[in-house]
Amino acid sequence: MDVQLIRGDCRAELPALEAGSVRLVYLDPPFFTQRVHRLGTRDRQREYSFSDLWSGHEQYAAFLHACLSELWRVLSPDGSVVLHCDRRSSHIARAVLDAVFGAEYFRSEIIWTYRRWSNAQRALLPAHQTLYLYGKSARFVFNPIYCDYSPATNVDQILQRRARDASGKATYARDSAGSVIPGDEKKGVPLGDVWDIPYLNPKARERVGYPTQKPVLLLERVIALASEPGDLVLDPCCGSGTTLVAARLLGRRALGIDSSEQALAICRERLRQPLKTESQLLQRGREAYRQVDAAALAELGELDVIPVQRNRGIDAFLRQHHAGAPVALRVQRAHESAEEAAELLARAAETKGCQLAIVIVTGARVPGAPWPERVVAIDSTSRQVAKLLAVSPTLARAGAK
Repeated sequence: MDVQLIRGDCRAELPALEAGSVRLVYLDPPFFTQRVHRLGTRDRQREYSFSDLWSGHEQYAAFLHACLSELWRVLSPDGSVVLHCDRRSSHIARAVLDAVFGAEYFRSEIIWTYRRWSNAQRALLPAHQTLYLYGKSARFVFNPIYCDYSPATNVDQILQRRARDASGKATYARDSAGSVIPGDEKKGVPLGDVWDIPYLNPKARERVGYPTQKPVLLLERVIALASEPGDLVLDPCCGSGTTLVAARLLGRRALGIDSSEQALAICRERLRQPLKTESQLLQRGREAYRQVDAAALAELGELDVIPVQRNRGIDAFLRQHHAGAPVALRVQRAHESAEEAAELLARAAETKGCQLAIVIVTGARVPGAPWPERVVAIDSTSRQVAKLLAVSPTLARAGAK
């Protein structure tokens, strides 16, 4: 499909576009962070940057108003705009959108939520961004997207028709003989306005080293929701070109505008070979990554620990460090000896820079067997009790009286 790139400030370039020619606009402007964003490629051969510095809210709002006014003009009567922002600019963006498009044409506030790394600020960890969806009129393109039912959904709710009784309460519909009426074919649960899509990790195939790069999966969902194949999708602040890549993958035409020649060069590279990182998290679900042995965690009792998922040798880390380094823990499994558990732990702990690792021993140890350095063995509570009962039967009987 046709993709066009224009170099320049969108405020200067948009007036040249034909009125009513665009079906969908995705606008991902600077977020009013008041800093210059810089990021380099993995091979450290190139660095990309853009400025997000403003004299104040008024200047930022004026920038948005100028952009959105032209975007309203180029949108078709059934077109939509999606504006991407975060906590620093969402209140300004919403006010400007209401002023330009009209509050009555607000359609959705989409929350893009994701897991991020730890936060050193004295504040809650930012873990979402906001996408405002507005239509140009009451007549706008909207393609429903359906998701799987919740695992907690009762099967009867899926298979049987629902009805309202005389008091307005939802019940299962029944025929004149009192039999439950089967429901119609179900498409699933309509997509909600909270989208759990993973943030691009540093090793993602599609990552190009551009600051604030968004995942193709996010833009595919936006484009699929509010446009049709063959439609023109416009990104007036296209950056590294994620919108353009997603549009091409979905069979839409696309137009990208950016003032940076570096950014447009990345767009051209990506469009020559469009890549999308398939999210294993979305395909398998978060629960698939919860691999800590429940019995092993139970053996750790009331220790203050951080459970570890997806690690063959470590079950958890103590929250308290030792000698300035984390302390790794492993609980011996029924199928392994204490020595095997210690060796697995030692290898894994070494890669994490641990000065101390602890094996919780649940079974017998082999006398004289080699034991890894920096690994300490501690008997589990159940093993300590078993030892006590074995060597002090009279004491155990006395304690039972």
